[in-house]
Parts: sequence; C-alpha cells; structure tokens
Amino acid sequence: MTKFSAFNVARNAFSASKSWPKQWRNPEPRASYDAVIIGGGGHGLGTAYYLAKEHGLTKIAVVEKGWIGGGNTGRNTTIIRSNYLYDESAGIYEHSVKLWEKLSQELNYNVMYSPRGVLMLAHNVHDVQSSMRHVYADRLNGVDNEWLSPEECKAFCPPLNISNNIRYPVMGGALQRRGGVARHDAVAWGYARGADRLGVDIIQNCEVLRIDRDAAGTVSGIETTRGYIKTAKVGVVAAGHTSVVMERAGLRMPLESFPLQALVSEPIKPIFPCVVMSNTVHAYISQSDKGELVIGAGTDQYISYSQQGGLHIAAHTLEAICELFPQFRRMRMLRNWGGIVDTTYDRSPILSKTSIPGLYVNCGWGTGGFKATPGSAHVFAASMANDEMHPIAAPFSLNRFQSGRLIDEAAAAVAH
Repeated sequence: MTKFSAFNVARNAFSASKSWPKQWRNPEPRASYDAVIIGGGGHGLGTAYYLAKEHGLTKIAVVEKGWIGGGNTGRNTTIIRSNYLYDESAGIYEHSVKLWEKLSQELNYNVMYSPRGVLMLAHNVHDVQSSMRHVYADRLNGVDNEWLSPEECKAFCPPLNISNNIRYPVMGGALQRRGGVARHDAVAWGYARGADRLGVDIIQNCEVLRIDRDAAGTVSGIETTRGYIKTAKVGVVAAGHTSVVMERAGLRMPLESFPLQALVSEPIKPIFPCVVMSNTVHAYISQSDKGELVIGAGTDQYISYSQQGGLHIAAHTLEAICELFPQFRRMRMLRNWGGIVDTTYDRSPILSKTSIPGLYVNCGWGTGGFKATPGSAHVFAASMANDEMHPIAAPFSLNRFQSGRLIDEAAAAVAH
C-alpha cells in the first residue's frame, strides 16, 4: 500500500467514524417500512431521497449487501451526456442532465459536476452519417449537439491527433457542450446525506435473501441477513446483480451481465479539457480533478460476474488512446478495475412495475447508468409513490419486450 492510498484509507475511516451520525452509519432495521429500496448506489439512494423529499413517505429503508457506493457507482468513468438518438432515450437522459446541473445546490453537497463538453469522434463514412443523424435528432428534441470538422475537433481538444496517416483518422465529431463529468462516489454520498436528513434508514451489510408475498400475491416483506422487514413496496435497484435479487421474488429478468473495464493513469497537471469518446475503437478519455487520465473500454464479449475482465480489452483500448493522443504513450497506468453491467436485448434500461403488486425494478442501464443517476432516481421514486409509471419512465416498461416496441440504442451506434 502506497503512502497515498494509506492516507485515503485513514481519511475515509476518520470520516466514517466522526463526520456522520451513528444512526446513518448502520442502524438496525425497523420492523416495518413504507418502502424499501434494495441497492445502495446512486440510483437507489437517489430514489429514497426523492421518495422522502417529494412524496412524503416517512419510513423508508435502503438496504445494501456491501457498503453504499461500493458497486457500479464507484466503478464508472463519470461521463454525463444526453445526446441519444431515440425520443425516449433523449427524454430520460436530458431530464437527468437538467438535474445534474443543479444537483450540488439541491443536495448541499459538491458532486463536482463539470460541463466541459463531450466530443464523440467519427472515423469513417458510416460514423459521420450516424453522428449527423444524432445531431439532427437531438436538435428536434431540444438537446444541444453540433457537428465539428476535424480542425474544429482539434481546436476544441488540442491533444487530439487528426493526421491522416493513423489507422482510424478523425473525420469529424459530434459535440454536446453541456455534457461532462461528475465525481462518482460524491453522488452516492450526497444522496445519502440528503436521505439521512429526511429520516431514511441506510442499512449496510444487509443482504436480501427472499422477497415475500401475501395470500393475494402482493409484496409483504423481505428476509435479510439482519432480520425480517415488513413492507408493501420494494424497489430493486441493484446494478449488475438485478437478476439475482429478482430471482428471490420468483421472477426472471430479460438481462445479461457483462464485465466493463476502466483504468486511470498516473496523475499529471491539467492537459485534457473535455471528454472524448470513440465508439469505433471502443475508448473514451477525460481527466479527473486529481490529474488522472480516466480511460474506459468496451464491454467484454462474454457473460460474467467477474470484476476483472479480459486483459486484451484494456490492451486494445490503450492502443487506440495512444494513437489518438500519441503524447500519452510514455505514461504509466496507475490502476484498472471492472464493474458488472446489466444489459437488455435493446441496450436500454428497464424502469417498470412487475407482475407482483408492490414490486418495482430499475435496471438494465448497461454503460448509461451513471449519467442517468438523478433522472432515473427522480422518475422511479414518482413511479413507486404513485404506483403508476412516470411518463418519462413509461416507455422503458417490461411490457416493451412483449409488444416489440424496443428502444434499440445499440443499433443507433451508441456504445457508452
């Protein structure tokens, strides 16, 4: 352990022991709650926050198998954008971006939202056509997006290599100036603090073993490793492990789980002004406030719950980054990691009631989960509180897999 990581461990331990009320750290579960959220990541904590703040539920619990923010929320590459193709996708992600813009003020906690711009590169004729299609579709939906020439891309992101003698030459790019990044774990902590102030119980180290139903088939409670909890409403927001949790209610979900890798470099002084993404080479890059280059890759091509992933994926990503940004070739990578992403057949999320009254599910975000955090939590809370899906969430119902009305963003050439 380096002196820096040792310092961070000590600092976090001090923060956990001194800065938070005892009740927040790990209260004992009550006998019953108005609603229980399974999953203590950004979406789950956000859902609990909005349930308490906007819908008046006074007895809410968030139960988390591990520790809050310890799953995908703390393992992502922090990108925020809403430049999706289909109307339904643009609706949920644009709703989220608008909430991101005011989230620090809303929570009285700095989530370090930085609208530095997201530039999505095009490397061939198909890329150009697809990107310009996105630009026009986004404008029709009131979402900012614009097309840049290679020279304009270089002016916006000076480190970018736009020479013609590279394997994937830059032929232009689509820029969303309102896109950017935020601090991943700060979002979980901000929502946790806000929910705690509103009386929400946040119960860590509490695995759900069973979701019970009464004689009428309605949710009646959950069995956990820390005791039984009565509740008539359960929201499952357990990214990466939704299928496992839903099986404990007797439901099978149309999901597959894949490893998704990312890595960061040694810290350097500010050099990278924006977020650059390339779907063709499956690589994206930005710079954190600590100076690290944050680099993300594509999903592994096999189903797994592994949090490591294939080495060849990271190697391919670094080769692509070094071609687009040759000045980074001599930099050393500090660490890499993997998260588990749930994906659906159409690579769009599920926000839905289920066939079991009182059981709701929020999952399947794939690579889009972090950027959707506040918007997803906001509409999911409204859906649970009113027992009717919010208009923004309604298109993402489970029913679409029966009706065939899919929202196929994967076919729209959006990888992340």
